[in-house]
Amino acid sequence: MQAGASQYVVTRSLYSEESFAEEHEKVYRHRKTALEHVKQYFTCDARRAKNAVFSLLPIIGWIKIYRVKEWLLSDIVSGVSTGLVAVLQGLAYCLLASLPPWYGLFSAFFPVVIYFFLGTSRHISVGPFPVLCLMIGSVVTRLVPDEGPPVNITGFEGLTKDEQRVLVASSVTFLVGIMQLAMGILQVGFVVMYLSDTLVSGFTTAAAVHILVSQLKFVLGLQVPGISGPLSIIYTLEIIFNKIQCTNVCDVIISLVIMAVVFVVKELNDRFKAKLPVPIPIEVIMTVIACGVSYAFDFRTKYGIDIVGHIPKGYEPPMAPNLVIFQDTAVEAFPMAIVGFAVAFSVAKVYSVKHDYTIDGNQELIAFGVSNIFGASFKSFAASTALSRSAVQESTGGKTQIAGLLSAIIVMIVTLAVGFLLDPLPKSVLGAVVIVNLKGMLMQFREIPYLWRRDKPDCVVWLGTCIAAILLGLDLGLAAGLGVELLSVVLRAQFPRCSVLANIHGTDIYKDRKDYVNIYEPEGVKIFRIPSPIFFANIEFFRSKLVEAVGFNPLRVLRKRNKALRLIRKLLKKGYLQWTSNGFLNTAHGPIKESVELESNAEELVLPTDFKDLPARVDWNAELPANIIVPRVDLHSLVLDFAAVSFLDVSALKGLKAALKEFVRVEVDVYIVACDPYILDKLHQCSFFDDEVQPSMFFLTLHDAVLHILDKHPKCSQNDSKYNKIETTVTVHHPAGSLRSRDRNAPDPETRF
Repeated sequence: MQAGASQYVVTRSLYSEESFAEEHEKVYRHRKTALEHVKQYFTCDARRAKNAVFSLLPIIGWIKIYRVKEWLLSDIVSGVSTGLVAVLQGLAYCLLASLPPWYGLFSAFFPVVIYFFLGTSRHISVGPFPVLCLMIGSVVTRLVPDEGPPVNITGFEGLTKDEQRVLVASSVTFLVGIMQLAMGILQVGFVVMYLSDTLVSGFTTAAAVHILVSQLKFVLGLQVPGISGPLSIIYTLEIIFNKIQCTNVCDVIISLVIMAVVFVVKELNDRFKAKLPVPIPIEVIMTVIACGVSYAFDFRTKYGIDIVGHIPKGYEPPMAPNLVIFQDTAVEAFPMAIVGFAVAFSVAKVYSVKHDYTIDGNQELIAFGVSNIFGASFKSFAASTALSRSAVQESTGGKTQIAGLLSAIIVMIVTLAVGFLLDPLPKSVLGAVVIVNLKGMLMQFREIPYLWRRDKPDCVVWLGTCIAAILLGLDLGLAAGLGVELLSVVLRAQFPRCSVLANIHGTDIYKDRKDYVNIYEPEGVKIFRIPSPIFFANIEFFRSKLVEAVGFNPLRVLRKRNKALRLIRKLLKKGYLQWTSNGFLNTAHGPIKESVELESNAEELVLPTDFKDLPARVDWNAELPANIIVPRVDLHSLVLDFAAVSFLDVSALKGLKAALKEFVRVEVDVYIVACDPYILDKLHQCSFFDDEVQPSMFFLTLHDAVLHILDKHPKCSQNDSKYNKIETTVTVHHPAGSLRSRDRNAPDPETRF
């Protein structure tokens, strides 16, 4: 055949699994035992030690290929731009954590420095993430509420309310870091795969709603106590509406102006991003203007506006975490560890694909774990990455984490030298900046109609996660969302869409018989496809669908046949029936009624039909004597397509074997095709085969099994007037390249084989 031809022909033998194994020798592969795996894991040599160092310190890998002339200027521009945004977001997001604003600067500095050495992503901007800040804030307000005494915890003695809250936030962050580090060391970074894009979208949308509500008190200038726990958002809104008459008009005006200007400029940045060398840092510009106006007109004294206030210079000494807080917050810290890593890894994966480099999920866990442990020691709170800040770092030309390190240096300069300039900044400005940056997350509501049209189970996961996170809180909402997601997966696997296949005339292709017109179904043959794994939860569903597809219950037919055999034997014994050359002859006078005795020994009714002591086999599809009625079975062959069955558990093996035996006992030949070799090996290991269920029923492909059936039952194709023949030659075409062969001395491959 020539390359590019539209047809190709392959002539080969018809293969069952047994005949294929006899003709084609397999390569023996040694399977390592568990002990060998353990020995290999703990074996160390120079090469492995070198790889471990490179893995734990990714900076060694990319710093060697750093192009100073090409990348340094871009990293400097990106680092300065990102640093300015990080300062503002650090102050703003710190309000979500219910902490004094300047602690946000610590979170924008310490984790970034550690991630510079340990992280594998070159483009994400590490630091405060609003969803994570809000989750920390719920723990802080639970242990140290705005109104009333704090929870009785050893270590709170002699501390102010702000110091107590900082201790809680840093201790929770330390615990989050320990959990992330432990998961990284244990190589369980795959856990984030259980958080689907749909679940994360619904969860972050709910978090955006929580953030929006939490910032209303700053925008409106109201004193609203922090509330945590289920329905906290409802209670917060109730308090805000009750105090709405106390709104500070000046705060509202400032917030509206900031939001309007920032929103418009951000839209312009998006529209003209191809023409702008760097995005306009509108948040920074408006913050500087707001600081100047607030200082010039003394907004705090004249209008009673709540401002950031004094920002201490420098960094505070390190602090040990509180072990009692560990015990009280362990349940809440775990979802923080998962969410923080999941968001950062998702963003990092997007940029790694875009810029063609790899990231390591387990190393990312280690990097964020160490970053949070180190940062918590210096009173910062849990770090992840903010999408908007990472977008600034990447869009302004950032090439490596040197841009991230430079952004941390900008934050350090503000902390050590110029932080006092932010003293008169109104908190309503920070609240307005936070709300404007929620646009992307809130716009995810638009996914609902799309998901409903395309995938209703995914839409249910999105809505369930979002509603649960809004009403129950982010921690319980995430757990509820995971429950809904796992339930949807279980239901999809438990109730798969089984189908009956038919041959596309003139090909070796088999498709759902409901979807095509020009199809061929051999008489007496049924091809049933199972599109999912078979396990304990769906084996009964599979059996019921199989019975529905074939149109009869084999167990019921078997019982009817065995009861008929009992009655025939009894009538022969009493002389009411006689065997002649034309079949059974009824010699009784009057109708023969079935005795009640035949209902006894029900266990024997499910045994294989036994024709011993009878003069001949009974043709069950012919008319039976003595008015005996047995359901007619027109099926002689059943083919089960296992191409999509990835695993079978022990419960499914038992159920499958029972189903196969039921069909075999009613004289239906069963064939299983395209079975995974792993499953076939497991069947042999579990003693699946016996006198009734044999390895010979397994065939290599669906077409092989159908051709075998047609050869065994030639009448089933001859009776069809339109299709007197099914395609017995398969067309295959290889390109001009050669076939791969393990035999070096093998002749050149040909098209026919």
